[in-house]
Amino acid sequence: MQTERTALFIDGANLYATAKALGFDIDYKRLLKEFQGRGYLVRAFYYTALVEDQEYSSIRPLIDWLDYNGYRVVTKPTKEFVDSTGRRKVKGNMDIELAIDALELSAHIDHMVLFSGDGDFRSLVDAMQRRGVRVSVVSTISTQPPMIADELRRQADEFIELAHLIPKIGRDPAERPPRPVGEFGERTERFERPRFQSPSGGLERRYGIRQTPAPAPDDSVET
Repeated sequence: MQTERTALFIDGANLYATAKALGFDIDYKRLLKEFQGRGYLVRAFYYTALVEDQEYSSIRPLIDWLDYNGYRVVTKPTKEFVDSTGRRKVKGNMDIELAIDALELSAHIDHMVLFSGDGDFRSLVDAMQRRGVRVSVVSTISTQPPMIADELRRQADEFIELAHLIPKIGRDPAERPPRPVGEFGERTERFERPRFQSPSGGLERRYGIRQTPAPAPDDSVET
């Protein structure tokens, strides 16, 4: 319905991991255009935690681009701790921020589209439904194991298979820059480290963003 008021809520780390499991890169400009064509898009939120005490942040160029191109970016600093083995880890969880924004916006939207497979969001989906909001969840069951928790899929009004959206929101593989080395490890979204041998490469070619590369740390992250 073109008059349906829709809001997107993107769990950045979870969506990155899901797209990676499916073997494709998301074109966020195409993603926004796709859902603008499905109804009246009230807001598109993107949530991620950031390591703020590092000289170089591999995800910062993506955050800046989203901020200037139609997304409401919500970030917070990660928390550092030492696990039982003495290994330093970084924790960044944006579930509370996403839930609060969704509940505050519930009176102004008809449809919530949640990009996450995290089962912790089941209670949020239930709360939104009780407020009269239809909820769609975007994730995948095409991987082994599936990237979406069964309880979240059951609770949603509609499950959207991310693999089916690849032709609409995927980035052309020919435009993919060299494999990135991110700061967050395997479970957090990484943005391609720019390598600027020529003006046509990487971030500079796509977004006009130029940064000086720096080594990424080896520490892991928990979300």
